[in-house]
Amino acid sequence: MSLRHFEVRDFRCIASAELEFDGRCNLISGPNASGKTSLLEAVFFLGRGRSFRTPRNETLIRKGARELLVAGRLSLTTGGGRPVGIRYGRDGFEARAGGHRIGGLAELATVLPVQAIDPEVHRLVEEGPQERRRFLDWGVFHVEPGFVDRWRRYQRALRQRNAALKAGSTDAEVRAWDPELIEAGQALAASRRDYFESLQPAVAATGERLLGVPVTLSLSDGWAHGVNLATAVEEAWPRDRERGITHAGPHRADLGIRVGADLPRHHVSRGQQKLTAAAMLLGQLQCDASLGSPTSALLVDDPAAELDASNLERLVSLIVELPAQLFVTALDPFVTAFESLPTAQRFHVEHGKFTRLI
Repeated sequence: MSLRHFEVRDFRCIASAELEFDGRCNLISGPNASGKTSLLEAVFFLGRGRSFRTPRNETLIRKGARELLVAGRLSLTTGGGRPVGIRYGRDGFEARAGGHRIGGLAELATVLPVQAIDPEVHRLVEEGPQERRRFLDWGVFHVEPGFVDRWRRYQRALRQRNAALKAGSTDAEVRAWDPELIEAGQALAASRRDYFESLQPAVAATGERLLGVPVTLSLSDGWAHGVNLATAVEEAWPRDRERGITHAGPHRADLGIRVGADLPRHHVSRGQQKLTAAAMLLGQLQCDASLGSPTSALLVDDPAAELDASNLERLVSLIVELPAQLFVTALDPFVTAFESLPTAQRFHVEHGKFTRLI
């Protein structure tokens, strides 16, 4: 499946554009602040219903406009096409695919699975556990159909339990949520662990090719190793009551990361952090493809940033191997590393206006 026809209106600096994409590779070039990243962001928004740059969707609407629109036609492997579109503005969010309204972002993500490697990808390594949980859960979601229901069930129990703690409810009222929290939490953690067994070797191999040493991941479930969740919840109860929040559970899970023997948060450069995070994302995409759930589109924003020529060449060569439609931006589209890209549709953009290059 690939995104072949794309329309965008009043998105960031793009007033209006209608583009025909190549089903394999698209290279978008232009000066800084011209609209390259905005185009990738618009494609990402079509697949995720959010930006990879900001959590505030309202900032995506072009100044002076009331709403934004992104729409496209997907070319299906079985033949034919499927329309998909999102309208977002003051009246809210509406997404449709194949003429039917989409009920939520989880459903949208199955229509056009999209992933991004952007200049801030190092945050996956550098920032807190929430980024890494999101990364892990994205992979589990796409290979295990029942995962999203387990995740929602656990989040609902966690919210209710935390609300009761903060409200100063009785012990019985708070702990009435424990059975649901524990059952859903154990199922959620088991799904993550099953997926992790396939993910870790794929990331290690990708890291070896990008950095010359394996990128080794370890998974913490969110409570002490060697005990079950029921025991962990019981042991954490005095702290939960004292601080008004649930301490043990999958909401505190994290991925440990090592590059060779080093912890990348403290011992490697920003460029190496970028390569480490890219190894994790590319390893995940390879893993998911092997498990039968390839990503439809990979967006790569300015891969040359903070990378020397040899590292960029290794990164691009790995990207090319992925069974995904590629969207790559560049200040200079004639960098040697880009010669390995498949025959690409090329666009040049300035001031939010796109020109197709022959």
